Amino acid sequence: MAKQPASPETRSVRLLKVGEQVRHILSELLMRQEVHDEVLSAHSVSVTEVRMSPDLRLATAFIKPLLGTNEEAVLKALRTNTAFFQREVAQRLRLKYAPKMRFQADDSFDVASHIDKLLADPKVKRDLAAEE
Repeated sequence: MAKQPASPETRSVRLLKVGEQVRHILSELLMRQEVHDEVLSAHSVSVTEVRMSPDLRLATAFIKPLLGTNEEAVLKALRTNTAFFQREVAQRLRLKYAPKMRFQADDSFDVASHIDKLLADPKVKRDLAAEE
């Protein structure tokens, strides 16, 4: 039987807590500009979510530069400095294994704006009004 993909409802509390701790550490490092990188210093980056693997060895951080500008450059800078982030997270969390970091762009805001545009369409509004 195939294993179901993990959703926020099915993930354990420990995975969620550790993911949130990693998110806070990454946010603090980026906010205080402890990373010596020109691209990261020039942009405000928001860490929207961190998902941990079930064995806590892999952390996937979803990021979004504020105003959504230069997303690819920011992702490249984060991926270049992955070793620094891994070391800092390992020192501050003190887990048995230091999680490997992966950075991905957070597309949830784009999806939400697309849904808002669809709901604002006059045809959809007409259909929704007809149901009421």
